[in-house]
Amino acid sequence: MKITAVETMLLRIPYRQSGPPTGFGGKVWTTLDTLLLRIDTDEGVTGWGEAFGYNVNEGTKATIDTLIAPLCIGRNAAAIGELMADLQRKLHLFGRGGPVIYGLSGIDIALWDIAGKCAGLPLYRLLGGAGRRELRAYASLLRYHDPAVTARLSAEAVDRGYRHVKLHEIELAPVASARAAVGPEIAIMVDTNCPWSLAEARAMARQLAPQDLFWLEEPIWPPEDVAALAQLRRAGLMPIAAGENAGSTLHFAQMFAAGAVDVAQPSVSKIGGISEMRKVVALAEAANVSVVPHSPYFGPGLLATLHVAASAAQDMLIERLYVDFETPLCGDLANARNGMMTVPEAPGLGAEPDAAVIERYRAK
Repeated sequence: MKITAVETMLLRIPYRQSGPPTGFGGKVWTTLDTLLLRIDTDEGVTGWGEAFGYNVNEGTKATIDTLIAPLCIGRNAAAIGELMADLQRKLHLFGRGGPVIYGLSGIDIALWDIAGKCAGLPLYRLLGGAGRRELRAYASLLRYHDPAVTARLSAEAVDRGYRHVKLHEIELAPVASARAAVGPEIAIMVDTNCPWSLAEARAMARQLAPQDLFWLEEPIWPPEDVAALAQLRRAGLMPIAAGENAGSTLHFAQMFAAGAVDVAQPSVSKIGGISEMRKVVALAEAANVSVVPHSPYFGPGLLATLHVAASAAQDMLIERLYVDFETPLCGDLANARNGMMTVPEAPGLGAEPDAAVIERYRAK
């Protein structure tokens, strides 16, 4: 079964904002942008993938179109391991993280979608393992800085059935207001997106300790400073989570060897797809480290995450970005009901991106 075409599609879908306009990377988001990838084969089987993402979508798209896609044409779509290993070796000179790995992630996800369709199985069954049909989700808020907003949205998320709420804040006041709003029984996590030196992180962790955090996420700059992260964890102030910025399985192995994290957070659209994600999960299980995937996606990236989590031995929380699309990309599958998400049962990823949504919101 030969690959005949690789097509990328950048979608800009408006979303309903529960708080004031915000975003990351110096850009205020008015849309949630998704980079879809479609692989066609000479046997008529099509697979869908998703490559990271957001502010870097244009760069990732260009990398796939000009660098990665030409190397895929004519290759055997069923030989996923062989093709991905060959692409990683051929392209390592151009980055072991960033748009190259993001693009390879999208390719890998699409190939697994094809494999599931050819087998007539949903991916979680093809991957084996536990085969959970429902997974608990947590509400992942954007960064608002405003204590009143974090309190209101955290309480709203709990009212919608979430028992875990993650904030993206870097100051005490918004975290404390959220804790006061939801009470002591709800788990609160704080993702800081790598803002602090080790000394600054220690000081902030001490300030945040009374808020009884479920974890403190990515507190160290730069994110690859595994030694500093391990030192902070040894202070024992709260559990430490990291991994969305890791570009390889080796990076996770180094984190585990250093004792740097309580919670590993591989991202299927950033780490190299389902193939690499499964390796990270196996390493984490061997190191007795919990896995909670980074998954603020609404298309194939989220569906792939659900399948990997459903097949894993450990029970994983699923990140659900706490926004709602104006129009859903994959129907109702990206929604959490009473804090739970359903694993798709159809072959492959379990859903095709809605053609009408692609047509309406595709960037020209």
